Amino acid sequence: MTVDWFEPKVLTDPGLPGEEPRLRLEPLTTDHAEAFLAAANDHADEVFAHLSHRPPQDVAGATAIIERLNAPADQIPYAQIIVETGEFAGTTSFYEVNPALRALAIGHTWIGYRWWRSWLNSTSKLTMLTRAFDGLGAERVVWHTDIRNTRSQQAIQRLGAQHEGVFRHHRIRPDGSWRDTVQFAMIAEEWPAAEAALQAALRRRAAPLNDHGQDR
Repeated sequence: MTVDWFEPKVLTDPGLPGEEPRLRLEPLTTDHAEAFLAAANDHADEVFAHLSHRPPQDVAGATAIIERLNAPADQIPYAQIIVETGEFAGTTSFYEVNPALRALAIGHTWIGYRWWRSWLNSTSKLTMLTRAFDGLGAERVVWHTDIRNTRSQQAIQRLGAQHEGVFRHHRIRPDGSWRDTVQFAMIAEEWPAAEAALQAALRRRAAPLNDHGQDR
């Protein structure tokens, strides 16, 4: 059976034995615009400090961001939804999806301020990595982050990803300055150990992997 890498499939966190899923990743659409705006406007300057776009000022701005995230053919953006309450808690994406090379990237991630240093980011990453490696049969998963965003770099490394290098003057920040981009990657043979570490972190209810969830 051929797996459709571009299918905008709802993803539910794999959870832990004896526990119900807490997070759902559903394809991001303009129907999420109002909830996107509400979550984004809580400590917006901190939440969007290292992202490639500024926080929206109104529903039209949130709609424009969502449309832009959906525009690339090789990108699948998701809304991060708290299962128990239905709360919109941020966004994340698969991008640079390449079935021929069995590779993709995870990014365009932000998490609402009230969910910083919680279980959410590690659960989200576990969900996406499970989809990538176990569901799609990926060989390689990549992350990109601003060189200034040291917390994001540390969080990505704690996932088990390996530092691969720096792309100098790779992007232009919203303020017009050049951004150097740090690249990390995880390959399939590294996934079992990373999965076990993520599950252990969730069992401890610790937050070593949850420093803001900002990447790309």
